[in-house]
Amino acid sequence: MAGNSVKEIRVAGSGRILVAPAETAGPADTTVAWGAAWKDLGYTSTDGIKLSKKDKLDPIDTWQSLSPARFVLSDRDLTVKFQMMQMNEDTLPFFMGGGSITETAASSGVYKYEVATNPEVNERALGIEFTDGSSVIYRFVIPRGHVTDTEEMSLARNSAIKLGVTFSALAVKDSSPLATFLMKDPAYAAG
Repeated sequence: MAGNSVKEIRVAGSGRILVAPAETAGPADTTVAWGAAWKDLGYTSTDGIKLSKKDKLDPIDTWQSLSPARFVLSDRDLTVKFQMMQMNEDTLPFFMGGGSITETAASSGVYKYEVATNPEVNERALGIEFTDGSSVIYRFVIPRGHVTDTEEMSLARNSAIKLGVTFSALAVKDSSPLATFLMKDPAYAAG
């Protein structure tokens, strides 16, 4: 629909973030449940999710003009930034770069996570879902990516620990999309 329409303003009122092994297929539509491989990362900060797409265009300069004659697309960065607020077997390894949590002794109730000296690549698939009211549902899936930046983990007596990450999309293969949006939203219906 062209022009002004308040019916097309979206607020990501409630949502969730999920991770799975790299290249795990996301749901086929917005009515299908996420598969068993997808792990919900739980609560996130009220800042929600920040999705960023940055394209780098290199100018082609000519002798005859002060302005570029054309641009060549040389780079595309697609990142998702968020802060997890739960500490568990899914969130801590995701924040720290992979690995697993183990119990120190059988039935001890004491668990251990070791930060690797030489970390390995920890590729994952990332899924985001949010709703606006009861009938509008959005899903966003990055089939392959990696945590490329983490924020400081603040341990303070008057605030919750936040595990802030930046997740960057990686290409699967040339013919596959970098990411996919699925929308149950009447705003996209042919007008």
